[in-house]
Formats: sequence, structure tokens, C-alpha cells
Amino acid sequence: MVEKKSALGRGLGALIDLQPTVQTSGSSLIDEIELSKIQANPGQPRTVFDEEALKELAASIAELGVVQPITLRETEPGKYMIIAGERRYRASKMAGLTKIPAYVKRVSDETMMEMALVENIQREDLNSIEIALTYQRLLDEYQFTQEKLSERVGKKRATVANYLRLLKLPAEIQLGLTKKEIDMGHARALINVSDPALMIQLYEDIVKNGYSVRKVEELVKNLSVAKPAKKQADPDIKAEYEQMSKHLSNLFGASVKIERNDKGKGRIVLQFANDDELEKLLATMDQIRQNAWENYFT
Repeated sequence: MVEKKSALGRGLGALIDLQPTVQTSGSSLIDEIELSKIQANPGQPRTVFDEEALKELAASIAELGVVQPITLRETEPGKYMIIAGERRYRASKMAGLTKIPAYVKRVSDETMMEMALVENIQREDLNSIEIALTYQRLLDEYQFTQEKLSERVGKKRATVANYLRLLKLPAEIQLGLTKKEIDMGHARALINVSDPALMIQLYEDIVKNGYSVRKVEELVKNLSVAKPAKKQADPDIKAEYEQMSKHLSNLFGASVKIERNDKGKGRIVLQFANDDELEKLLATMDQIRQNAWENYFT
């Protein structure tokens, strides 16, 4: 007679007679695995674990056992990495269990990442920043296109793009998303504010006043973002150019304007009112050129 698995709990243990190792499909096994042989997935999409929720789950596991097996990948003989179920793994350790029921799958790194992501999304366990970071990792490490990624995770391409845009938010606002101080609707409205300082100010107002998403959308829509003032010219440089303009005006006997932009580029404009003044300007230039040549050869 097969010994009942203590990790399944007293109630289920009396109803389910699990063999030590049961083949479930061509690529997975179900077994009880020692917790000491299991390690967390460093690429786990979920980064935040609510301590109180873990304690509640641990109490439930201590009373009823682990109802749903976790999913593992064998990394080497007798060593396993979690694909899905890290909360159950952590809570089982807190409850004092030494083993946990688990599916053991034979999958690639890429498939493992996808399974971990999809499992957490289906359970709605991930916050929006965790989802965005995982999407970005799949794009970077596995050369997914956004279209391929949307197909693999069962989301519209626009949805995937909206999550990825969240990573452009300032770190303070991303942290607010992970702490659920604001939701994705707020963030999608904020991302349309071009000035980061103004964006953070509006984020702080949302947290302080509890603005709804619609309220934030209206604020952003009506927001009049003042254009940055043009850089004022250095007064010393401006005075020097004015003096040079007067000197050239006296030299040519005509109005001369020196125009210069903030980058230092510009032009010199010699103004004339008629053909006679133009002839005088050309004659003056010829005389200056002639004097320059004479000075060069003397």
C-alpha cells in the first residue's frame, strides 16, 4: 500500500491516492519533492510577496496541506527550480513542511520564462510593473517582437505596448504602481505628460487626493505645459556684438546687423536702400580688399 503524502493535507490525503511518481504527460511528472532541493527562479516575474498573505497561506497549508502542486524544472539530477508556485513554496517552508507536491517539467529556459509569466498573469498575481519588466526581458533575451510576444501571452499588441510604456515612467511612479498607490489607468494618463517634474507632482497629487483615473485624464488633457523660456543671451556678448555692429556700420557707411543664435551660429547683414548704396558698399569692400593685399606684401 502506498503511503499517503503528508503535504497534501489530512482531508485530501484521505480522498486522493497518489503514487510516488505519476506520469502526467510526455513532458511532465508529478511527485513530492523535498523543499531543500528546490530553489526560486531568479527570473521570476513576481518580485513583491505580501508577508501577511504568506502567513495566511502558511496557516492554511499547515491545516489542509498544499492543495495545488507547484511546477518545477529539474536543473540537474536531484535539483529543481520553480516555474510556478513560489508563494506556495515559501508558505510551505513557513508552515514547517519538508516536502511539497510538484509537477516536474522538461522545458527550455524560454518556455520556463513564458510559463512563469502566463501562470502569474492568469492568477492576476503580478503588478503592472512586474508584467512590463517580464515582457521587456522576453523581448531582450529571446528576441521576441511585440507581435510574437502578444501572441505567446494571449494579449493584444496594444496591451503589450501599453505595459512596456510604463517602464518610461520615473522610478518614483513605477514604485507607486508596485505599491498599488496608483493603478495602470493613472499611469497611462501620466505618461502623456512630457515634463518629468510635472509628472511627479501630478502623481503626488493623485496619491494625496485620491483622484480617479478620469480626473487625472482631464487634468492631463487640460494641462497647459509652459514651453521652456528661451535661453537669454549673455549680456556681455550682446553688448560686444552691438559695438561690433556700430563699428561695421561706420566702416561701410550703411546699417549692419549681426545676428547670432544660442549655439553661436549667425550672420552679418549689410543693408542698403537702393542700387547707389549697393554700389558704395561694393566699392568699400573692394577698397578693404585692396588695403589687405597691400598690407600683406609690405
